[in-house]
Amino acid sequence: MIIYRSRVLDTPDDPFTGGVLRSDGDAGIAVERSVIVDRGDFRAVAARHPGAEVVDLRDGVLLPGLVDTHVHYPQIRAIGGLGMPLLDWLDQCALPEECRLEDPAYAGAVAREFLTGLTSAGTTTALVFGSHFHDAVDALFAEAEKVGVRMTAGLVTSDHNLPEPLLSTPERSYKEGRDLADRWHGRGRLRYAVTPRFSYSTTPDMLASGAALMADVPGLWFTSHMNENPAEIAAVADLFPGSAHYLDTYHRHGLITERSVLAHNAHPTDEELTLLAGSGASVAHCPTSNSALASGSFPLRRHLDHGVRVALGTDVGAGSGFSLFKEGLQAYFMQQLLMGDGVPLTAVHLLHLATRAGAQALGLDDVGDLSVGKQFDAILVRPEAGQPLDVCLRRAETAENALAKIFSLGTAADIARVWIGGEAPVIPAAIPAG
Repeated sequence: MIIYRSRVLDTPDDPFTGGVLRSDGDAGIAVERSVIVDRGDFRAVAARHPGAEVVDLRDGVLLPGLVDTHVHYPQIRAIGGLGMPLLDWLDQCALPEECRLEDPAYAGAVAREFLTGLTSAGTTTALVFGSHFHDAVDALFAEAEKVGVRMTAGLVTSDHNLPEPLLSTPERSYKEGRDLADRWHGRGRLRYAVTPRFSYSTTPDMLASGAALMADVPGLWFTSHMNENPAEIAAVADLFPGSAHYLDTYHRHGLITERSVLAHNAHPTDEELTLLAGSGASVAHCPTSNSALASGSFPLRRHLDHGVRVALGTDVGAGSGFSLFKEGLQAYFMQQLLMGDGVPLTAVHLLHLATRAGAQALGLDDVGDLSVGKQFDAILVRPEAGQPLDVCLRRAETAENALAKIFSLGTAADIARVWIGGEAPVIPAAIPAG
């Protein structure tokens, strides 16, 4: 058993419905075989477990591991393509890079870079958009298993409106997806998600193929894009003339359930929000991507008013990096700019969106906060002495103020340690050993 002694901040209860920040200035968190078995005042916890090893982390702030609900594995090298709307950015930046993953050696290198970026930023759980190529997705799962990250991912499927190397057929997509799901779904910390790129690049037959895979392999997840950009929405309406709205292109195939996460949804109709809430599906809000591509301001208030679950995604590579601290800060900025139509977010809301809300969106009850019975997925924020975040944290007047400083100033460089199930991710030279 190990007792971690630290200042601990987390949000086990939803602040959007009255929950508050749980703050312990000198906490003891006892961990045995990856699970938190006790938590409380350090001296009380230590007294209950005499002889346990004590790891003193009082020079930092312990937070739950971060949860990214939308990020693209093939796009790490495409980060920084600014100045274009969605469809132009895809054609000029993302899709040419994604074509390169047809080469297994290239795909393996990108997988290692991707997982280094992900875990170095403190992300311990992620819903990952995979590749259009079977072997590239297989490489991603293999590397994720070595690293130890909690990951849900899948083969990206499309059968028109993309470059030819990225196209498949419904039959081939089912066969390749079934092979990957049979190999990886439920293996350790890994799960499989049916992943059509978006309705703009998938015919009804391709969507039906994904639905068949979900019916044949119990417990699979579903993820795709929706309502990201007005031009995209108009194009989808033309391609699916019989659909009531964008969400209906997925829903009519039975793809929208409590195991569905839709990215963006910057321009939803009320009917779509009602359907999302009724089905228990979640939305991945990707604020830096929405801003970089001028996709629109996320209507968080409308989602909350309809009862739709919302979490954060980085959307690498349209998003500007792997840091969920940055995404939280950008979410705050965008809601501020919406003024009366926005939601006045606090740092407590941001922590919840980056941790517990993401875990709930992914159906993971054993991560997302640092309560007894949960897996010890955690990060230690400990900036270098004298750096701005260090200076500000030492002068924070309250726990919530300290958290606000972390979201305002925190970067991957300020994350000193990462634990997933009580162990450090296995990436040499990326993160210090746990």
